[in-house]
Amino acid sequence: MLSPFADRPWVVRRSSVLVLAPILVLASLLSAPSARSASTAPVELKVLEFNIEYGGVHVSFDKVVEAIRRSRADVVAIEEAQGHTLALQRALGWPYASPRLQILSRYPLIDPPGADGVYVFVQLAPGQVVAIENVHLPSNPYGPFEVKQGETKRSVLELERRLRLPAIQPSLQAAESLGAQEIPVFLTGDFNAPSWRDWTAAMVGERFQIRYAVKWPVSVAVENAGFVDSYRHVYPSPRRHPGLTWWAARPHLPFWNPGKYAPQDRIDIIYALGAAEATAAEVIGEAGAPGLAYTVTPWPSDHRATASTFTVTPGAPPVMVAADERLVAIGDDVHVTFHAPGGGGEHVAIVPAGGHPASEGIADQSTGATDPTDGTLTFSTDTWTSGAYEAVLIRGGGQELSRIPFFDVSWQDARGERWDWIGVYKRGRDPLIAYYLLWTYTGSTIAGSTPIDENVHGPWPLDAGKYSVYLLRDDGYRLEARADFTVTG
Repeated sequence: MLSPFADRPWVVRRSSVLVLAPILVLASLLSAPSARSASTAPVELKVLEFNIEYGGVHVSFDKVVEAIRRSRADVVAIEEAQGHTLALQRALGWPYASPRLQILSRYPLIDPPGADGVYVFVQLAPGQVVAIENVHLPSNPYGPFEVKQGETKRSVLELERRLRLPAIQPSLQAAESLGAQEIPVFLTGDFNAPSWRDWTAAMVGERFQIRYAVKWPVSVAVENAGFVDSYRHVYPSPRRHPGLTWWAARPHLPFWNPGKYAPQDRIDIIYALGAAEATAAEVIGEAGAPGLAYTVTPWPSDHRATASTFTVTPGAPPVMVAADERLVAIGDDVHVTFHAPGGGGEHVAIVPAGGHPASEGIADQSTGATDPTDGTLTFSTDTWTSGAYEAVLIRGGGQELSRIPFFDVSWQDARGERWDWIGVYKRGRDPLIAYYLLWTYTGSTIAGSTPIDENVHGPWPLDAGKYSVYLLRDDGYRLEARADFTVTG
């Protein structure tokens, strides 16, 4: 399950090759929604969803880049980036990326206050945004495997409601608020569950695992929240256009390969909510697979990619200030993006966390001589010291609009990537080899905390014994930090 941790969107640290120094955290500010701009016009936007499998490096990273480049997408949602989001950005030569959400974009990305790692804004024009949520739901046990193995529909539905349905709730809750503000929302991801639209009574027997119709709960919940399945909007017939995304026949690898009897399904999906209508959709994958828009050889992942083109009318963001960087080395500039009322005399102050702008500000800049509603300010950190900071947008006359609360932490200096996670192992076991006992995501926080109890994934309670808890990077097994503990009794 994704954890709704409090966000500290901006962190500054000293540069170091081996160790991270104490962090600086800058929280952002959020206020009431702005009115939609009268000049807002529909825009064409192409969105690509691509699970690149274990960082995309085991077959060919260059082929991952080629597949993305050939898609001509404007925004790309990546799963299993495993720390390679920025490497993909550099290889593509694109200007914007969010390791926190594993998003690549030709348009500016804004990590707004209150998003808590659930979504980012894509700024299509100043004061005009859409939101994108990117998910990778739990993979095991996998529902279609359970059907294939003879489990009853009741058992399969219970599994989905227990395992995957809770994991999508933060995205649906955030989308409800965004939709109320008339901000279009894209929900992308590897859902690790099919759409109910592909498992209807008419589809029984079309593929060997479809033994009975299933109203897959995640897809039902997403559509009940107002989202539209973009591929099925363009291609309503699952028989004529199955759009299968997993598995793909990539080259054989020494560690894991999908068997030929593994059930193929469409589990990588792009949903849209609000003023966004899909006008085209495609699947990209390996040579020889049917129904693909184009192929790349060798295909670099066990998932095919899927893309949809939309006509979208962007919405106005809330009044806010957001740090473009959450982890910054002292001496590097920090960029702060704002959307302000434009009422005159507005400025942005930098303060120590919890500090008052009038008495404790360490930096202050006007939003501009012409009182703009949108812009980005650059602050030098040359004279700053390591610690936690906040950015505050202030009205003329000194009125503070709002401030995100500051929270105590139990881990610090994490990378804050999309799927950083906590795993509990037998004491000292190698995470590349041993299987985890318990796990939970960090919520892509740089600093945060979470209890290890019955609410995390895995068997609870732990038996008496010696254990290690690991901070692991971005849905992978790269060890970032370790602490040992003992359970007695």
